[in-house]
Amino acid sequence: MKKFLAILVCKLGHFIGGFVGKGSSMPGKFALKICPDILRQVTLPPYIIAVTGSNGKTSTVEMIAAILRSEGKNVVYNEEGSNQIEGVTTTVLTHSTFGGVMKADVLLIESDERYAAHSFKFFHPTHFVVTNLYRDQLTRNGHPEWVFDALQPAMFPETRLILNADDPLSSCFGVGRDNVVRFGLDRCSLSTEEPSGAYHDGAYCPVCKSPMEYRYYHFNHIGAYHCQNCGFVRPDSVDYTATDLDLEEGLLTIDGALTIHLAFRSIYNVYNILAAYAVCRECGVSAERIGKVVNNYILKNGRMVRFLLGAHHGMLLTSKHENSIAYDTNLRFVRSTEDPCTVVIIVDAVSRKYYTSETSWLWDIDFGQLNCEHVEKVLLCGQYASDLAVRFSFTDVPQEKIELHPDITEACASLKERGAEDVYVLTCFSDRDKLLSQVEKEAV
Repeated sequence: MKKFLAILVCKLGHFIGGFVGKGSSMPGKFALKICPDILRQVTLPPYIIAVTGSNGKTSTVEMIAAILRSEGKNVVYNEEGSNQIEGVTTTVLTHSTFGGVMKADVLLIESDERYAAHSFKFFHPTHFVVTNLYRDQLTRNGHPEWVFDALQPAMFPETRLILNADDPLSSCFGVGRDNVVRFGLDRCSLSTEEPSGAYHDGAYCPVCKSPMEYRYYHFNHIGAYHCQNCGFVRPDSVDYTATDLDLEEGLLTIDGALTIHLAFRSIYNVYNILAAYAVCRECGVSAERIGKVVNNYILKNGRMVRFLLGAHHGMLLTSKHENSIAYDTNLRFVRSTEDPCTVVIIVDAVSRKYYTSETSWLWDIDFGQLNCEHVEKVLLCGQYASDLAVRFSFTDVPQEKIELHPDITEACASLKERGAEDVYVLTCFSDRDKLLSQVEKEAV
C-alpha cells in the first residue's frame, strides 16, 4: 500500500509541480517520506547508467541519451537536472506503473558526486561514468579528495566503472579493481610540458602523496602522470582513446578509426564525447552509430548558445561558478580564436545554495589568457564586477581594454550600439538568462 501511495503522490506532485517549477525533486521528497525504501521496491530496466563528476555530467548524459535513442532504446533520464536522491526518485516513479515497474530500456542518471552513495543505496548502476574530479564549489565540497571519499561507497563491486584515465583522482577508483574501462586522450598539439592554470592539483600522487611526474599535460593537471614512489600511472594502453585531435580543424579521431567533426572546438567537448562513446560501446552500440549521432552534435542543454546582439555574432559559454577549470577551458577556447572579439564576463551570483558572497575562487582562474591581440575589449559585468576588476588588476591584460558594467542590461546596450566584432560571454548557468533576455538567439 505504501508503495502505491508513494508512486501516486509522486506522479501527482510532478504534474502539479510542473506548473510552479517544483516538479523535479519535491515529488520524490514526498514519496520518500511515505516509503523510504521505495527505490528498492521498483523493478528497474536492465541497463542503469550513472554519470558523475565535477564537470561535464549534463552534457555527457545528453549525448548518451541521444546515442541510445538512435538505437531505438527507450531511455529515461533526469533531464531537469535534479541529481540527488529526491530528483532520482521523481524520475524513476514518474516513469513507473502504479505496480512499480519502470517503463524503459535504460535508466540514465546524472548523479551529484557527493550524494551518489545516497542515491544508489537501494539499487546499483550497471555502468558508472566518472568524468573528472576538480576543485568545485569549495564552500560546499571542500577539497576534491574529500569528494572522492564521499563517492567511493557508490562504487559497487558489480558496477562497471568507466573512468577518465587522464585525471589521476578519477582514475584512482579503478585501483585494485578488474571491472574497469578507461577513456583518454593521447599526446596532441595541445599538450604541454608544464601545467596550465593558477595551481597544480596533480603535483602529488593521490595514492601515496609523493611528488608526481608528468610526461605531458592537456590542461591543468589532466595528462600523462606517473608516481615514481608507488607506481600509480596513467596506463599507456587505454580502452577508448582519442588518438588524434585537431581543434583548429575541429576533428577528433577515436581509436584510430572513427573521425568526428566537432561543433564546439573545446577540449572539454572532446572528453564529454569520449565518455559517452566509452559507455555506449560498453552497452553494445557500434562505433559507426555513435559517430553518426555525435558528429557535429550541438548540445541542447544551453551550455553553449549562439546569439545576435546588434551587428555582433556572439557565443555564450556557460562556465560552472566556483569551478576554475570550467572557466580556464572556456578562456582557452576564446584565446584559440583568431578574429577580433570582445569578451564579456558576468558574475551576478555566486552560489544558489550558500549565500556567502565568497569570491576567492576567482583567483584560481587564469584570466591572463585574455592578454592576446585579438581580444579587443573585456567587459566585467554583474554585481561582482568590482571583485572581477580587482582580480584583473593582477593580470597582464591591459587596463585600457577593461570596462566595468555592473548592470548587464547597460553592458548589452553599450555593445549593441558599437562595432560588429565577435562577442564571447562567460557566465554561469544561473546567470545566463539575464544575458539571453537581452539578445536574439541565432539559428545554428
